[in-house]
This record gives sequence, C-alpha cells and structure tokens, in this order.
Amino acid sequence: MIMTPAIHPALASSLEARGYAQLTPVQMEMASGHHGDADLLVSAQTGSGKTVAFGIAIASTLLGDADQFETAGRPLGLVIAPTRELAIQVQRELDWLYAAAKIETTTCVGGMDMRKERRALERGAHLVVGTPGRLRDHITKGALDLGAIRAVVLDEADEMLDLGFREDLEFILGAAPRQRRTLLFSATVPRGIAELAKDFQKDAVRIAVSASTEQHADIEYQMMLVRRDEREHAVINALLDTDSTSALVFCHTREAVRHLTARLANRGFSVVSLSGEMAQSERSNALQSMRDGRAHVCVATDVAARGIDLPHLDLVIHADVPSNPATLLHRSGRTGRAGRKGVCVLIVPENRRGAAQRVLALAKLAATVRAAPGIAEIEKRNHGQILDAVLSTAEPDEAEATFVAELLAQATPRRIAAAFLRQQLAARPVPEDLLPLPVAEMQARKPRRDKWAENDHGPMAARESRKPDMEGGVWFTLSLGRAQRADPKWLLPMICKAGGVSKRDVGSIRIDDRETRFEIAADKAAGFAEQIGRPGSVERGIVIAPAGEAWGAPRRSKPKFDKGAKPGKKPAHRGKSSAGDHARKPKERKRPK
Repeated sequence: MIMTPAIHPALASSLEARGYAQLTPVQMEMASGHHGDADLLVSAQTGSGKTVAFGIAIASTLLGDADQFETAGRPLGLVIAPTRELAIQVQRELDWLYAAAKIETTTCVGGMDMRKERRALERGAHLVVGTPGRLRDHITKGALDLGAIRAVVLDEADEMLDLGFREDLEFILGAAPRQRRTLLFSATVPRGIAELAKDFQKDAVRIAVSASTEQHADIEYQMMLVRRDEREHAVINALLDTDSTSALVFCHTREAVRHLTARLANRGFSVVSLSGEMAQSERSNALQSMRDGRAHVCVATDVAARGIDLPHLDLVIHADVPSNPATLLHRSGRTGRAGRKGVCVLIVPENRRGAAQRVLALAKLAATVRAAPGIAEIEKRNHGQILDAVLSTAEPDEAEATFVAELLAQATPRRIAAAFLRQQLAARPVPEDLLPLPVAEMQARKPRRDKWAENDHGPMAARESRKPDMEGGVWFTLSLGRAQRADPKWLLPMICKAGGVSKRDVGSIRIDDRETRFEIAADKAAGFAEQIGRPGSVERGIVIAPAGEAWGAPRRSKPKFDKGAKPGKKPAHRGKSSAGDHARKPKERKRPK
C-alpha cells in the first residue's frame, strides 16, 4: 500500500485495490501535502498520470474530513478537458479513484445527447467533467449551476488554448465562485497559459515536474529512412516487424487516415481509424475495439487522438513527419505512459531527413537511424515466433491425445507440420518489397535543406510509370488519383491482383488528379475485364473499368475561361495563341509627373 499521509483515506484504498505500488513524480508532488489549498499551475509531460494526480490534489477540497460524499446536488468539482475522448477518459479514471467515497460524476461533452446530460445534472452530481463548448451551453441555459463549486481543474490547458477555447474558458471560470481552487495542468506553459493563470488564479504555486521537451525515458525513438514513394510500404513492414499488440499510426489529414486505414484492412490488419469527421459513436466504438483487443492498429489524425489513453499501447508510428516538436511530443506521449515501455517510429522519406532531424533536435530527442525492415527480416521474425509457439506448447492432455494419435496415424509429422506452418503464415499480413536504401552512407552525408517547404505528399507527377505504349494495348481507368496519393508502387500490385494478370501485362500507368489510367496487353484485356467484373476482385471503394477513350488518341483541350466571363461572350484566351495575337503585353508604368 502507498503510505502517504496527504492522500485522502478513501483514495488510498482505491489506489491499493488498483494495484498502485508506486506513484509517478507528478502524483507524488500532489500527494506531498506541501501546497495545502493553494491554486496550482502544474506542467508535466503527456502520459505522466496527471488525472490521478489532480484527483489526489482536490480530494481534501471536495471531501474535507468526510470519508464519503453526501447526497449529490449541485456539483462541488468541475474538470474541463479539450476533447470528448479525454473528458470521458477522465471521468472513468475519477470514478474508480473516488469509488470508496461514493462519488456521483457526469459528463457534458459535444456530440452527446444534451437532454440526457441535462437530466443527469438535474439528478445531481458531485463532479462534472466536460468540454468547454458544451459546459458553456449548459451554463447559459441554466442547466449547470456552478454556485457550489469548490475546485476547478483545467486538464491539457495548452491544448484548449490551441483549439481556440479561451473565450469559453473565461466564461466558465467567470461563472464559478471566486472562493474556489483553480488547478491548471498543462504539458507546456506558453504565454497564453501564463495570462490565464494570472487572470483566474490567486497566488498560484508554480510546479514543473519535468521539462515539456524532456525525452520520455521509457520511449525508444527510431527514425526509419525510406524512399519517397515507399512510405506506406514502410508503415506496413514496421507494423509487422514488432511484437506490439497495440499500435497508433498518425497521419496529417483525414484523407490520409481513410486511405491508410483501407490499405491496412486490405492487407489483413485488424485496424480502426479516428478522425474529426467521424460521429461520436464511431469514435467510441473504435477506441473500445482497441481497448478490448478486437483491433490492434488505430490510424488517427493529431486532433482526433488528443488526450486518448489506450492502456496497452506500445508502438506509435508517425506516417507523416511531425511539423514541430510539440506535435512530436504529444503524438509520442500516447505510449510509454506511467512507467510502461514504448517505441516511437518516424517514417522519414529520404528528402525529409533534414526536417526530421531538426524536429528531433528541437524536441531534445535522440533517435536511432535505421532502414525499413525488408521481407527477409520479417519472415525470419515470423519463423522464430512460429517455432517458439510450437516449443512452448504443452504436451497433449487426455482429451486431445486421442485426436493427436488419429492425426499421426493418417498423416506424417512432416505433413502435419507443413499444415500448421501454412495456417500460421496465412494468418499474417504479407510484408511489402522495399528497395534497399544505403542508410549508412546517408548518415555520413550532411542532409541538404529542403529545396522548398514540400509537404509529405510531394510532387506526384514524377511517380507515374511511363513505359512505352503497348501495341494494341487496352486502356482502363481506376478511381484513385493524385488527390488520393495514388502511386504506381502500390497501384501495380492492386491492378495485377484485381485482374489476375502479371506485371509484364501492365503497360503505362498515368495518374490524373482524380483517376488513374493504365494499359493492359491486348491478349490479356478480355480476361482482365471479365475478372474485374467479379464480386470481391477489386478492393472495397475502388472502381476499375474500361476507359472511355484511348489515351494514345489526341485529346482536345478545353478553352480556359475567365472566372468573371459572362454567358454568351467569347472566352478570354490566356497566354499566346498560335499566331501570337492574344499574347499579354506587360503593363507600362506611368512616370510620376
């Protein structure tokens, strides 16, 4: 049992029942009893156990000397969090922490039924956890009365300011009694947080448990260098080259999340996604799938994954290079939480090596530079795991012995072993074939600065496969283009699998903004068209069909119109015509008189 006099007895019993043998540094600081009932401004890194920490800090303020709460009426405590997921997670944590004290909690978050929340508030609650916008709505409509509030906690306060909630926070704090405790917990303390503390706290005690840019001691960082067009292949192989049972993959955009989720699902991964466009029920189901082990990979955007806590998360992959050190630290902090070990992998295209190293340096992080694992490495790992599974299996028990004898009577041990091996390999996603990259030589070279501020999507035109047109080849279209990050590296295997053809039967692959055109050898075209028409031959959400016109034929270009052109008038041509009659002349500058 944790013997700390400053921890309220009701909480101490809950911590013991939960198996807490040791508190984290921020929890120890809150349990020290040095700060009494003072307002607190606490900075502690993501994943350091802040929820339990502020639960310990406000216990004496809410309960006083009592062991249990009285009948719930107006709330005594208020916790404000930036996102729905974090608010629900905080409520879950505080429910078990205050279970012995018979606490009644409720949440008020966007995306949930406001009427149910109002009824819960009418029934009474000792503690309310909510997001700024929804809390303000309930206060404005008279459903939430803050008149009895004794303590207010702002969790992830820096993120709330980043998301534009300052006005809502000021409104909520202004509606609470002046005689209250205000605790601000934040990973960083930028100017905005300092101003908020000055305006709404009284003589706040500043506590810095650890620097916000300090490397997590329990996180191993890896920088995985890949070719520009093989990032997604590297993500797949990175997931296969690990013993992780729970992984989180970050992308910059919603479109990238949708695309990568579809690719991983198609490869046989148990994967879910999180993005801002999803309904609350979908997000909750995705997180629950990760928590109970039905899904092992979650692909998410930064905003959607803020504040979430997946208990067994041991791998974070940055499919896109983080744009700044704060983003890197927030993403990476999803693993290595509260003493658990974790691995953080940055998938870095060779042309972005300098940018990745600068972000790591600004975050004061050291990363091991490595190449993406290849097929041979992953197959070696698979074989080792299969062999370990066999060697660690117990001898057959009495109920199994009869059937084992029957198997051995009808098949040789060699055939039985082959059947087991094939079954095991069939259950594992197939690794991607990556071109070798001379990582050692690249490390020796000084990274050149990016020629321009190219994002991770990069120019896509260079990725088209420009083979000579096949004689008599037939053109088909595929419903993915540059907007969906279409790339011949993964389009070609998809085309071959969908139509039952080999790589040599596919000619040029030409990628437009919204579609891709590709050529199939004349003698294979009829069979290809028949194959793609069968159900299940093409990945879900993708359409392959014969092209409306052959790409080899000349195409008429449509005239360009001025945005302001009126109907009935001739379009204003831009640039030179063949005769040069419409060439634009530079405007002459008038001399000042």
